[in-house]
Amino acid sequence: MTANLPQVLGSARTGETPPAAVVVLAAGEGTRMKSATPKVLHTLCGRSLVGHVVAAARALDPEHLVVVVGHAREQVAAHLAGIDPEIRTAVQHEQNGTGHAVRMGLEQLRDTGVVLDGTVIVVCGDTPLLTGDTLAELARAHHADGNAVTVLTAEVPDSTGYGRIVRGADGAVTAIVEHKDATEAQRAIREINSGVFAFDAQLLTDALGKVRTDNSQGEEYLTDVLGILREAGHRVGAAVAADHREIVGINNRVQLAEARGLLNERLLRRAMLDGVTVVDPATTWVDVTVTFEQDAVVHPGTQLLGATHVGAGAEVGPHSRLRDTTVGAGATVSFAVADGAWVGESASVGPYAYLRPGTRLGTKAKAGTYVEMKNADIGEGTKVPHLSYVGDATIGEYTNIGAASVFVNYDGEAKHHTTVGSHCKTGSDNMFVAPVTIGDGAYTAAGSVITKDVPPGSLAVARGQQRNIEGWVDRKRPGSAAAQAARAARGEGDEQQ
Repeated sequence: MTANLPQVLGSARTGETPPAAVVVLAAGEGTRMKSATPKVLHTLCGRSLVGHVVAAARALDPEHLVVVVGHAREQVAAHLAGIDPEIRTAVQHEQNGTGHAVRMGLEQLRDTGVVLDGTVIVVCGDTPLLTGDTLAELARAHHADGNAVTVLTAEVPDSTGYGRIVRGADGAVTAIVEHKDATEAQRAIREINSGVFAFDAQLLTDALGKVRTDNSQGEEYLTDVLGILREAGHRVGAAVAADHREIVGINNRVQLAEARGLLNERLLRRAMLDGVTVVDPATTWVDVTVTFEQDAVVHPGTQLLGATHVGAGAEVGPHSRLRDTTVGAGATVSFAVADGAWVGESASVGPYAYLRPGTRLGTKAKAGTYVEMKNADIGEGTKVPHLSYVGDATIGEYTNIGAASVFVNYDGEAKHHTTVGSHCKTGSDNMFVAPVTIGDGAYTAAGSVITKDVPPGSLAVARGQQRNIEGWVDRKRPGSAAAQAARAARGEGDEQQ
Protein backbone atom coordinates (compact mmCIF):
# COMPACT_ATOMS: atom_id res chain seq x y z
CA MET A 1 0.00 0.00 0.00
CA THR A 2 1.20 3.48 -0.81
CA ALA A 3 0.59 6.44 1.48
CA ASN A 4 -0.10 9.24 -0.99
CA LEU A 5 0.47 12.43 0.95
CA PRO A 6 -1.48 14.78 -1.34
CA GLN A 7 -4.62 13.05 -0.04
CA VAL A 8 -3.91 14.58 3.35
CA LEU A 9 -5.23 17.83 1.98
CA GLY A 10 -8.69 16.29 1.69
CA SER A 11 -10.97 15.31 -1.15
CA ALA A 12 -14.64 15.89 -1.84
CA ARG A 13 -17.13 13.31 -0.71
CA THR A 14 -18.63 11.25 -3.48
CA GLY A 15 -22.31 11.58 -4.28
CA GLU A 16 -22.48 15.36 -3.83
CA THR A 17 -23.35 17.73 -6.67
CA PRO A 18 -20.18 19.59 -7.66
CA PRO A 19 -20.30 23.37 -7.28
CA ALA A 20 -20.90 25.43 -10.39
CA ALA A 21 -17.76 27.43 -9.67
CA VAL A 22 -15.05 28.09 -7.13
CA VAL A 23 -13.67 31.64 -7.05
CA VAL A 24 -10.25 32.06 -5.46
CA LEU A 25 -9.30 35.58 -4.34
CA ALA A 26 -5.58 36.12 -4.99
CA ALA A 27 -5.27 39.74 -6.07
CA GLY A 28 -3.71 41.29 -2.96
CA GLU A 29 -0.13 42.50 -2.69
CA GLY A 30 0.63 41.15 0.77
CA THR A 31 2.84 44.03 1.88
CA ARG A 32 3.40 42.50 5.32
CA MET A 33 5.38 39.68 3.73
CA LYS A 34 8.02 42.32 2.88
CA SER A 35 9.01 40.44 -0.25
CA ALA A 36 9.49 40.89 -3.97
CA THR A 37 7.58 37.62 -4.35
CA PRO A 38 3.78 38.00 -4.45
CA LYS A 39 2.27 36.71 -1.23
CA VAL A 40 0.25 33.91 -2.81
CA LEU A 41 3.40 32.52 -4.46
CA HIS A 42 5.28 31.98 -1.22
CA THR A 43 5.63 28.25 -0.62
CA LEU A 44 5.20 25.71 2.12
CA CYS A 45 5.57 21.95 1.88
CA GLY A 46 6.21 21.99 -1.83
CA ARG A 47 3.34 24.19 -3.03
CA SER A 48 2.57 27.86 -3.22
CA LEU A 49 -0.11 29.29 -0.94
CA VAL A 50 -2.50 29.61 -3.86
CA GLY A 51 -1.45 26.17 -5.10
CA HIS A 52 -2.69 24.62 -1.86
CA VAL A 53 -6.00 26.44 -2.20
CA VAL A 54 -6.35 25.33 -5.82
CA ALA A 55 -5.70 21.71 -4.77
CA ALA A 56 -8.45 21.93 -2.13
CA ALA A 57 -10.83 23.52 -4.64
CA ARG A 58 -10.09 20.88 -7.28
CA ALA A 59 -11.06 18.20 -4.75
CA LEU A 60 -14.66 19.41 -5.19
CA ASP A 61 -14.50 18.84 -8.98
CA PRO A 62 -16.14 22.23 -9.73
CA GLU A 63 -17.47 22.96 -13.19
CA HIS A 64 -15.37 26.12 -13.28
CA LEU A 65 -12.39 27.33 -11.26
CA VAL A 66 -11.44 30.99 -11.56
CA VAL A 67 -8.65 32.76 -9.70
CA VAL A 68 -8.87 36.54 -9.36
CA VAL A 69 -5.41 38.09 -9.78
CA GLY A 70 -4.24 41.65 -9.41
CA HIS A 71 -0.83 42.45 -7.93
CA ALA A 72 1.92 40.94 -10.12
CA ARG A 73 -0.87 39.38 -12.17
CA GLU A 74 1.38 38.20 -15.02
CA GLN A 75 3.62 36.31 -12.59
CA VAL A 76 0.72 34.81 -10.65
CA ALA A 77 -1.18 33.86 -13.81
CA ALA A 78 1.90 32.17 -15.27
CA HIS A 79 2.35 30.18 -12.06
CA LEU A 80 -1.30 29.09 -12.12
CA ALA A 81 -1.07 28.01 -15.74
CA GLY A 82 1.92 25.88 -14.81
CA ILE A 83 0.14 24.02 -12.02
CA ASP A 84 -3.32 23.74 -13.61
CA PRO A 85 -3.78 24.70 -17.28
CA GLU A 86 -7.58 24.60 -16.94
CA ILE A 87 -7.70 27.42 -14.40
CA ARG A 88 -9.36 30.61 -15.57
CA THR A 89 -7.95 33.90 -14.35
CA ALA A 90 -9.81 37.16 -13.90
CA VAL A 91 -8.03 40.47 -13.40
CA GLN A 92 -8.89 42.93 -10.65
CA HIS A 93 -6.98 45.92 -11.96
CA GLU A 94 -7.65 47.95 -8.82
CA GLN A 95 -8.10 46.37 -5.40
CA ASN A 96 -11.57 47.71 -4.69
CA GLY A 97 -12.61 45.13 -2.12
CA THR A 98 -13.55 41.49 -1.87
CA GLY A 99 -17.00 42.02 -3.34
CA HIS A 100 -15.45 43.70 -6.36
CA ALA A 101 -12.97 40.83 -6.74
CA VAL A 102 -15.74 38.23 -6.77
CA ARG A 103 -17.65 40.33 -9.28
CA MET A 104 -14.59 40.36 -11.55
CA GLY A 105 -14.42 36.57 -11.31
CA LEU A 106 -18.08 36.10 -12.19
CA GLU A 107 -17.86 38.60 -15.04
CA GLN A 108 -14.93 36.66 -16.51
CA LEU A 109 -17.09 33.56 -16.60
CA ARG A 110 -20.06 35.46 -18.01
CA ASP A 111 -17.95 37.07 -20.73
CA THR A 112 -16.88 33.64 -21.94
CA GLY A 113 -20.46 32.43 -22.20
CA VAL A 114 -20.74 30.64 -18.86
CA VAL A 115 -24.17 30.68 -17.23
CA LEU A 116 -23.84 29.71 -13.59
CA ASP A 117 -26.55 27.61 -11.99
CA GLY A 118 -25.91 26.11 -8.59
CA THR A 119 -23.40 26.84 -5.86
CA VAL A 120 -20.49 29.26 -6.04
CA ILE A 121 -17.81 28.85 -3.39
CA VAL A 122 -15.50 31.76 -2.62
CA VAL A 123 -12.15 31.09 -0.94
CA CYS A 124 -9.08 33.17 -0.13
CA GLY A 125 -5.80 32.43 -1.89
CA ASP A 126 -3.73 32.67 1.28
CA THR A 127 -5.33 29.85 3.32
CA PRO A 128 -3.07 26.86 2.58
CA LEU A 129 -4.37 24.65 5.40
CA LEU A 130 -7.92 24.57 4.04
CA THR A 131 -8.89 21.05 2.94
CA GLY A 132 -11.14 19.71 0.27
CA ASP A 133 -13.11 17.84 2.92
CA THR A 134 -13.94 21.07 4.72
CA LEU A 135 -15.04 22.75 1.49
CA ALA A 136 -17.15 19.71 0.66
CA GLU A 137 -18.82 19.89 4.08
CA LEU A 138 -19.51 23.58 3.51
CA ALA A 139 -21.16 22.81 0.17
CA ARG A 140 -23.17 19.95 1.70
CA ALA A 141 -24.45 22.10 4.57
CA HIS A 142 -25.29 24.91 2.15
CA HIS A 143 -27.41 22.58 0.03
CA ALA A 144 -29.00 20.68 2.93
CA ASP A 145 -30.06 23.85 4.77
CA GLY A 146 -31.37 25.59 1.67
CA ASN A 147 -29.31 28.69 2.38
CA ALA A 148 -28.79 31.62 0.07
CA VAL A 149 -25.30 31.91 1.53
CA THR A 150 -23.41 29.76 4.01
CA VAL A 151 -20.41 31.08 5.89
CA LEU A 152 -17.55 28.78 6.84
CA THR A 153 -16.83 29.58 10.48
CA ALA A 154 -14.56 28.28 13.19
CA GLU A 155 -14.55 28.29 16.95
CA VAL A 156 -11.17 29.59 18.08
CA PRO A 157 -9.48 29.80 21.48
CA ASP A 158 -8.91 33.53 21.05
CA SER A 159 -11.23 35.46 18.73
CA THR A 160 -9.49 38.83 19.18
CA GLY A 161 -9.33 40.74 15.91
CA TYR A 162 -11.76 38.51 14.02
CA GLY A 163 -15.28 39.13 12.80
CA ARG A 164 -17.76 37.47 15.19
CA ILE A 165 -20.63 35.31 13.99
CA VAL A 166 -23.92 36.37 15.54
CA ARG A 167 -26.69 33.78 15.26
CA GLY A 168 -30.42 33.92 15.78
CA ALA A 169 -32.54 31.50 17.79
CA ASP A 170 -32.93 29.25 14.74
CA GLY A 171 -29.17 29.04 14.23
CA ALA A 172 -29.17 31.31 11.19
CA VAL A 173 -26.49 33.97 10.92
CA THR A 174 -27.91 37.39 11.69
CA ALA A 175 -24.68 39.38 11.46
CA ILE A 176 -20.91 39.32 11.15
CA VAL A 177 -19.59 41.94 13.53
CA GLU A 178 -16.00 43.12 13.25
CA HIS A 179 -13.99 43.18 16.47
CA LYS A 180 -13.75 46.97 16.59
CA ASP A 181 -17.53 47.28 16.29
CA ALA A 182 -18.48 44.46 18.66
CA THR A 183 -20.10 44.89 22.06
CA GLU A 184 -18.62 43.23 25.11
CA ALA A 185 -21.12 40.38 24.76
CA GLN A 186 -20.28 39.95 21.08
CA ARG A 187 -16.55 39.98 21.79
CA ALA A 188 -17.09 36.96 24.01
CA ILE A 189 -18.26 34.98 20.97
CA ARG A 190 -15.63 32.48 19.87
CA GLU A 191 -17.15 31.63 16.50
CA ILE A 192 -15.47 33.69 13.80
CA ASN A 193 -15.77 34.39 10.09
CA SER A 194 -13.23 32.57 7.88
CA GLY A 195 -13.80 34.60 4.72
CA VAL A 196 -14.93 31.44 2.90
CA PHE A 197 -18.51 31.31 1.62
CA ALA A 198 -20.94 29.20 -0.38
CA PHE A 199 -23.51 31.20 -2.37
CA ASP A 200 -26.46 30.53 -4.58
CA ALA A 201 -25.01 31.63 -7.92
CA GLN A 202 -27.95 33.71 -9.13
CA LEU A 203 -28.58 35.38 -5.79
CA LEU A 204 -24.87 36.21 -5.48
CA THR A 205 -24.80 37.81 -8.94
CA ASP A 206 -27.86 39.93 -8.20
CA ALA A 207 -26.64 40.99 -4.73
CA LEU A 208 -23.18 42.00 -5.94
CA GLY A 209 -24.86 44.61 -8.13
CA LYS A 210 -26.37 46.17 -5.01
CA VAL A 211 -23.22 46.38 -2.89
CA ARG A 212 -22.39 50.00 -2.01
CA THR A 213 -19.04 51.68 -1.46
CA ASP A 214 -20.12 54.21 1.15
CA ASN A 215 -17.69 52.95 3.79
CA SER A 216 -14.41 54.19 5.19
CA GLN A 217 -12.39 52.28 2.57
CA GLY A 218 -14.64 53.10 -0.37
CA GLU A 219 -14.63 49.40 -1.31
CA GLU A 220 -17.16 46.71 -2.20
CA TYR A 221 -17.27 44.29 0.71
CA LEU A 222 -18.34 40.71 0.03
CA THR A 223 -19.75 40.48 3.55
CA ASP A 224 -22.32 43.15 2.61
CA VAL A 225 -23.92 40.53 0.36
CA LEU A 226 -25.01 38.63 3.48
CA GLY A 227 -27.01 41.60 4.76
CA ILE A 228 -28.52 42.26 1.34
CA LEU A 229 -29.71 38.66 1.03
CA ARG A 230 -31.00 38.54 4.60
CA GLU A 231 -32.98 41.75 4.14
CA ALA A 232 -34.48 40.21 1.02
CA GLY A 233 -35.80 37.34 3.15
CA HIS A 234 -33.19 34.73 2.29
CA ARG A 235 -31.55 32.48 4.86
CA VAL A 236 -27.91 33.00 5.82
CA GLY A 237 -26.36 29.95 7.49
CA ALA A 238 -23.01 28.77 8.75
CA ALA A 239 -20.93 25.61 8.73
CA VAL A 240 -18.31 25.19 11.45
CA ALA A 241 -14.90 23.88 10.41
CA ALA A 242 -13.83 20.83 12.38
CA ASP A 243 -10.33 22.27 12.91
CA HIS A 244 -10.09 26.02 13.39
CA ARG A 245 -6.49 26.00 12.18
CA GLU A 246 -7.65 25.29 8.63
CA ILE A 247 -8.92 28.81 8.13
CA VAL A 248 -5.68 30.54 9.11
CA GLY A 249 -4.62 33.12 6.55
CA ILE A 250 -1.00 34.02 5.88
CA ASN A 251 0.01 37.67 6.16
CA ASN A 252 3.67 37.57 7.21
CA ARG A 253 6.66 35.24 7.41
CA VAL A 254 5.92 34.27 11.01
CA GLN A 255 2.48 33.00 10.05
CA LEU A 256 3.99 31.26 7.01
CA ALA A 257 6.39 29.34 9.23
CA GLU A 258 3.62 28.44 11.66
CA ALA A 259 1.42 27.16 8.84
CA ARG A 260 4.32 25.16 7.42
CA GLY A 261 4.76 23.45 10.76
CA LEU A 262 1.06 22.64 11.04
CA LEU A 263 0.88 21.23 7.53
CA ASN A 264 4.07 19.21 8.02
CA GLU A 265 2.62 17.77 11.22
CA ARG A 266 -0.54 16.81 9.33
CA LEU A 267 1.41 15.12 6.53
CA LEU A 268 3.64 13.15 8.89
CA ARG A 269 0.69 12.05 11.01
CA ARG A 270 -1.08 10.63 7.97
CA ALA A 271 2.10 8.87 6.85
CA MET A 272 2.59 7.30 10.28
CA LEU A 273 -1.04 6.16 10.41
CA ASP A 274 -0.48 4.55 7.02
CA GLY A 275 2.43 2.47 8.31
CA VAL A 276 5.51 4.67 8.01
CA THR A 277 7.96 5.03 10.91
CA VAL A 278 8.99 8.64 11.46
CA VAL A 279 11.55 8.48 14.25
CA ASP A 280 11.51 12.20 15.07
CA PRO A 281 8.65 14.19 13.51
CA ALA A 282 10.03 17.40 15.02
CA THR A 283 13.08 17.31 12.71
CA THR A 284 11.49 15.66 9.67
CA TRP A 285 10.06 17.71 6.80
CA VAL A 286 8.08 16.47 3.82
CA ASP A 287 6.31 17.98 0.83
CA VAL A 288 2.68 17.23 -0.01
CA THR A 289 3.80 15.35 -3.13
CA VAL A 290 5.96 12.82 -1.26
CA THR A 291 4.72 9.21 -1.14
CA PHE A 292 5.65 6.23 1.00
CA GLU A 293 5.07 2.50 1.16
CA GLN A 294 4.45 0.58 4.36
CA ASP A 295 7.33 0.03 6.76
CA ALA A 296 9.44 2.80 5.31
CA VAL A 297 11.57 4.43 8.00
CA VAL A 298 12.54 8.10 8.14
CA HIS A 299 15.31 9.00 10.55
CA PRO A 300 15.84 12.42 12.22
CA GLY A 301 16.96 15.51 10.36
CA THR A 302 15.58 14.43 6.99
CA GLN A 303 13.87 16.49 4.27
CA LEU A 304 11.84 14.72 1.58
CA LEU A 305 10.88 17.10 -1.19
CA GLY A 306 9.09 17.16 -4.52
CA ALA A 307 8.04 13.88 -6.11
CA THR A 308 10.13 11.72 -3.78
CA HIS A 309 8.96 8.16 -3.13
CA VAL A 310 10.27 5.87 -0.38
CA GLY A 311 9.66 2.17 -0.91
CA ALA A 312 8.62 -0.56 1.50
CA GLY A 313 11.16 -1.17 4.24
CA ALA A 314 13.56 1.47 2.94
CA GLU A 315 15.38 3.67 5.43
CA VAL A 316 16.19 7.31 4.76
CA GLY A 317 18.34 9.45 7.01
CA PRO A 318 19.50 10.60 9.38
CA HIS A 319 20.28 14.05 8.01
CA SER A 320 19.42 13.46 4.37
CA ARG A 321 17.73 15.65 1.78
CA LEU A 322 16.00 14.01 -1.16
CA ARG A 323 14.20 15.83 -3.96
CA ASP A 324 12.33 14.12 -6.80
CA THR A 325 14.07 10.88 -5.87
CA THR A 326 12.81 7.29 -5.80
CA VAL A 327 14.16 5.01 -3.08
CA GLY A 328 13.49 1.33 -3.75
CA ALA A 329 12.27 -1.23 -1.26
CA GLY A 330 14.83 -2.14 1.36
CA ALA A 331 17.32 0.51 0.27
CA THR A 332 19.22 2.71 2.73
CA VAL A 333 20.14 6.37 2.31
CA SER A 334 22.07 8.05 5.12
CA PHE A 335 23.69 11.48 5.49
CA ALA A 336 23.10 12.03 1.78
CA VAL A 337 21.74 14.51 -0.73
CA ALA A 338 19.87 13.29 -3.81
CA ASP A 339 18.19 15.28 -6.55
CA GLY A 340 16.34 13.59 -9.39
CA ALA A 341 17.93 10.21 -8.62
CA TRP A 342 16.66 6.62 -8.66
CA VAL A 343 17.89 4.22 -5.96
CA GLY A 344 17.16 0.56 -6.62
CA GLU A 345 15.94 -2.08 -4.22
CA SER A 346 18.35 -2.92 -1.40
CA ALA A 347 20.86 -0.36 -2.69
CA SER A 348 23.01 1.67 -0.31
CA VAL A 349 23.76 5.39 -0.42
CA GLY A 350 26.12 7.23 1.90
CA PRO A 351 27.14 8.30 4.33
CA TYR A 352 27.97 11.69 2.81
CA ALA A 353 27.06 10.90 -0.79
CA TYR A 354 25.61 13.26 -3.41
CA LEU A 355 23.39 11.85 -6.16
CA ARG A 356 22.70 14.44 -8.84
CA PRO A 357 20.03 14.34 -11.57
CA GLY A 358 20.11 11.35 -13.87
CA THR A 359 21.69 8.97 -11.37
CA ARG A 360 20.29 5.42 -11.34
CA LEU A 361 21.58 2.91 -8.82
CA GLY A 362 20.68 -0.68 -9.60
CA THR A 363 19.52 -3.33 -7.15
CA LYS A 364 22.05 -3.86 -4.34
CA ALA A 365 24.36 -1.20 -5.80
CA LYS A 366 26.35 1.14 -3.58
CA ALA A 367 27.30 4.81 -3.68
CA GLY A 368 29.47 5.10 -0.60
CA THR A 369 31.26 7.69 1.50
CA TYR A 370 32.09 10.97 -0.25
CA VAL A 371 30.86 9.71 -3.60
CA GLU A 372 29.26 12.05 -6.11
CA MET A 373 27.31 10.83 -9.12
CA LYS A 374 25.63 12.64 -12.00
CA ASN A 375 23.91 11.21 -15.07
CA ALA A 376 25.27 7.80 -14.10
CA ASP A 377 23.65 4.40 -14.64
CA ILE A 378 25.05 1.94 -12.09
CA GLY A 379 24.31 -1.75 -12.58
CA GLU A 380 23.07 -4.34 -10.11
CA GLY A 381 25.50 -5.12 -7.31
CA THR A 382 28.07 -2.59 -8.48
CA LYS A 383 29.92 -0.66 -5.80
CA VAL A 384 31.50 2.78 -5.81
CA PRO A 385 32.55 2.75 -2.16
CA HIS A 386 34.82 5.73 -1.49
CA LEU A 387 35.88 9.25 -2.46
CA SER A 388 34.93 9.13 -6.15
CA TYR A 389 33.17 11.14 -8.85
CA VAL A 390 31.14 9.28 -11.46
CA GLY A 391 29.66 11.54 -14.14
CA ASP A 392 28.16 10.75 -17.55
CA ALA A 393 28.84 7.05 -17.18
CA THR A 394 27.34 3.60 -17.54
CA ILE A 395 28.70 0.87 -15.29
CA GLY A 396 27.61 -2.75 -15.64
CA GLU A 397 26.80 -5.35 -12.99
CA TYR A 398 28.94 -6.43 -10.04
CA THR A 399 31.80 -4.09 -10.82
CA ASN A 400 33.95 -2.46 -8.13
CA ILE A 401 35.31 1.06 -8.63
CA GLY A 402 38.44 1.73 -6.57
CA ALA A 403 38.73 4.58 -4.11
CA ALA A 404 39.58 8.09 -5.29
CA SER A 405 38.49 7.47 -8.88
CA VAL A 406 37.33 10.24 -11.19
CA PHE A 407 35.35 9.92 -14.40
CA VAL A 408 36.81 12.80 -16.38
CA ASN A 409 33.81 13.71 -18.50
CA TYR A 410 34.35 17.36 -19.50
CA ASP A 411 36.95 18.56 -22.00
CA GLY A 412 36.22 22.24 -21.48
CA GLU A 413 33.61 22.42 -24.20
CA ALA A 414 31.56 19.22 -24.18
CA LYS A 415 30.64 16.31 -21.91
CA HIS A 416 31.68 12.79 -22.93
CA HIS A 417 30.56 9.34 -21.80
CA THR A 418 32.45 6.53 -20.09
CA THR A 419 31.35 2.89 -20.18
CA VAL A 420 32.62 0.33 -17.68
CA GLY A 421 31.50 -3.25 -18.20
CA SER A 422 30.30 -5.91 -15.78
CA HIS A 423 32.51 -7.75 -13.26
CA CYS A 424 35.33 -5.21 -13.60
CA LYS A 425 37.81 -4.29 -10.88
CA THR A 426 39.29 -0.82 -11.23
CA GLY A 427 42.19 0.33 -9.08
CA SER A 428 42.33 3.19 -6.64
CA ASP A 429 43.24 6.65 -7.88
CA ASN A 430 42.12 5.98 -11.46
CA MET A 431 41.23 8.70 -13.95
CA PHE A 432 38.88 7.57 -16.75
CA VAL A 433 39.24 10.20 -19.48
CA ALA A 434 36.06 10.09 -21.56
CA PRO A 435 35.13 8.92 -24.07
CA VAL A 436 36.52 5.55 -23.06
CA THR A 437 35.22 2.00 -22.64
CA ILE A 438 36.37 -0.62 -20.13
CA GLY A 439 35.35 -4.08 -21.30
CA ASP A 440 33.63 -6.78 -19.22
CA GLY A 441 35.90 -8.50 -16.72
CA ALA A 442 38.74 -6.01 -17.16
CA TYR A 443 41.06 -4.71 -14.45
CA THR A 444 42.88 -1.40 -14.18
CA ALA A 445 45.94 -0.79 -12.04
CA ALA A 446 46.01 1.68 -9.18
CA GLY A 447 47.17 5.15 -10.10
CA SER A 448 46.33 4.75 -13.78
CA VAL A 449 45.06 7.42 -16.14
CA ILE A 450 42.91 5.49 -18.61
CA THR A 451 42.69 7.27 -21.96
CA LYS A 452 42.26 4.29 -24.28
CA ASP A 453 39.65 1.53 -24.44
CA VAL A 454 40.46 -1.57 -22.37
CA PRO A 455 39.49 -4.89 -24.00
CA PRO A 456 37.44 -7.41 -21.99
CA GLY A 457 39.51 -9.43 -19.54
CA SER A 458 42.56 -7.17 -19.85
CA LEU A 459 44.68 -5.41 -17.25
CA ALA A 460 45.33 -1.76 -18.05
CA VAL A 461 48.38 -0.10 -16.53
CA ALA A 462 48.87 3.58 -17.31
CA ARG A 463 51.45 5.07 -14.99
CA GLY A 464 55.13 5.99 -15.09
CA GLN A 465 57.85 3.65 -13.76
CA GLN A 466 58.88 4.38 -10.20
CA ARG A 467 62.45 5.71 -9.75
CA ASN A 468 64.09 6.03 -6.30
CA ILE A 469 66.78 8.75 -5.96
CA GLU A 470 69.01 7.62 -3.09
CA GLY A 471 70.27 10.26 -0.64
CA TRP A 472 68.04 13.02 -2.01
CA VAL A 473 66.81 14.14 1.43
CA ASP A 474 70.33 14.34 2.89
CA ARG A 475 71.46 16.48 -0.02
CA LYS A 476 68.41 18.71 -0.43
CA ARG A 477 67.09 18.88 3.16
CA PRO A 478 70.16 18.47 5.41
CA GLY A 479 69.46 18.75 9.10
CA SER A 480 65.71 18.41 8.66
CA ALA A 481 63.58 16.09 10.77
CA ALA A 482 63.17 13.91 7.69
CA ALA A 483 66.93 13.68 7.20
CA GLN A 484 67.47 12.76 10.85
CA ALA A 485 64.76 10.09 10.70
CA ALA A 486 66.29 8.63 7.54
CA ARG A 487 69.78 8.49 9.10
CA ALA A 488 68.35 6.79 12.18
CA ALA A 489 66.53 4.27 10.00
CA ARG A 490 69.82 3.49 8.24
CA GLY A 491 71.55 3.05 11.63
CA GLU A 492 73.93 5.91 10.97
CA GLY A 493 73.58 7.45 14.45
CA ASP A 494 73.96 11.14 15.28
CA GLU A 495 77.56 11.65 14.17
CA GLN A 496 78.44 14.83 12.37
CA GLN A 497 77.71 14.95 8.67
